[in-house]
Amino acid sequence: MSERFDTEDRDWPMRPWIMAAIGATGGLIVHLLTDTYGYSNPMPVWKQAATCFTIVATVSFLLTVEPRRWTWALAFAVGWGAVIALIGWFTAQYNHRGEIIEFPFLSGILAVLIAAPLFQTIRDEGAWRFPYARLHRHAWTDAVIGAASLVFTGITFLLAFLIAALFDVIGIEALQDLLDEEWFGWMLAGFAFGAALGLLRERDALVATLQKLVMVVLSVLAPVLAVALAAFLLSLPFTGLSGLWESDIPATPMLLLSGAGAILLVNAVIGNGKEERNPSRWLQYAALTLVVCVLPLAILAAMSMGERISQYGWTPERMWGVVAVAIAIAYGLAAWSAVYKGRKDFDDRLRPLQTSLAIGLCGLALFLALPILDFGAISTRSQIARLESGKVTANEFDWAALKYDFGPVGLAELKRFAASGKSEERKLASAVLRLDNRYEVERAVEADKRAEKLETFVEVGSPDIVLTEGLRRNIANLRECGAHMKCKLFRLDEHRLILLTANNFTNGLDRLILDERKLHGVAEKTYPQPDAKGLDMSQVTIEVRDVPTKQVFVNGQAVGDPFE
Repeated sequence: MSERFDTEDRDWPMRPWIMAAIGATGGLIVHLLTDTYGYSNPMPVWKQAATCFTIVATVSFLLTVEPRRWTWALAFAVGWGAVIALIGWFTAQYNHRGEIIEFPFLSGILAVLIAAPLFQTIRDEGAWRFPYARLHRHAWTDAVIGAASLVFTGITFLLAFLIAALFDVIGIEALQDLLDEEWFGWMLAGFAFGAALGLLRERDALVATLQKLVMVVLSVLAPVLAVALAAFLLSLPFTGLSGLWESDIPATPMLLLSGAGAILLVNAVIGNGKEERNPSRWLQYAALTLVVCVLPLAILAAMSMGERISQYGWTPERMWGVVAVAIAIAYGLAAWSAVYKGRKDFDDRLRPLQTSLAIGLCGLALFLALPILDFGAISTRSQIARLESGKVTANEFDWAALKYDFGPVGLAELKRFAASGKSEERKLASAVLRLDNRYEVERAVEADKRAEKLETFVEVGSPDIVLTEGLRRNIANLRECGAHMKCKLFRLDEHRLILLTANNFTNGLDRLILDERKLHGVAEKTYPQPDAKGLDMSQVTIEVRDVPTKQVFVNGQAVGDPFE
């Protein structure tokens, strides 16, 4: 008896073995492309793109292929693999190390994930038709099969390591040596993933039953979220929005996740059609409440995002956030339209709208992934306008973003500031261009801010010490002094200074020796003095005195601490 959900899909007993072979071949190709590369030796962009093509094409084919119209699945996989590879090629321009994992690339991956069930529905229908039940089933089945195959792959590796360890204890190390080879690991991962996917696809009727069971379980949560969201929205007129903006939890992601949870639970209640709608009247009312809440949540998210943009300007992350908010608003409007026209039978109106939204979202994700709209260029103009208008100072400006986040336009503007900006802008931009990573950039900018306000937390104890720009920067780079760590600076001799600071962790006094001739070197740090416990540097008088001492020497070398 066939275990296929669709009776038109014939059994394919060899599928697991064929899928395993394809997966293993894909894993081997990925190994050949990525071997010998690492953090200190980054991959060329073309190899990253080729790797993306291999992974996307292999997984897409494994996930969507059926004996009928299998050439369609091959064209789908190769086509999307090429698209994602090209997108990766362009997105590599958006960071200093030439890596392709950026927001446009992730948008392209989202487009593939949405396109897969749409393609499977077209393949089954043999035409551009999207019956909701079939589309919805494909979407959920793909998600369940994909996740289960990843879990199976992880279990396969655990089992392989266990078997290798068993043989290793009796002196047979061949299996352990094999697992240590990267090519074998990639092939094993591809083999296990393909085999699991093939096995599950041959029994997709069971997967569909499992999916329905999951939906039944999730639908029970609908009243809980419905009551919570309704209470939240109804309380806002009395509590105001200030708490939402001032919360430590980012408001926009929280609101969008709440809306996404509402959409998920609505679909769990309404099912693939009227015949699958949960018969419970309470659950139907809960679904109605949830679907109505999506639009207000999306509007609040839009207000939160607008507040952030007005305060801090545009960045690529905020622009992608605006896209997410716009999608949520579109769904909310569709949901209100379905409720207005269908009343309690809103789900009959909502299902075709969800299909249209899925097609639109796939197209939008692909459009945003392509190098048509340059979010980095828009963000660069926004941030520079804030700098030039005086909304932020040069020390407050995010120079690292120009180099690492805003793409070629941002980098070009950074070079322009380094060449012809104002004095402080030119200094900071030049420093960012010299440094190799974001951490160094952020540390340099932070040090510059501390150097500018050095007198507020460093007290000069010797009158002949001049806080030159070099000395300021050297002390600031040490990061020993700050608003919560007061320091005092004294002269030891002609070329050396001593910086004293109360260490809040050891409750002692840290001593750092600075050589004025090596202002860009590392200070010599001595051990904290425990007898200085509980010092408040702003409330005590500190002196550095010449004190005669006695000390034991053995063969000319000092032994132990001075005494007397």
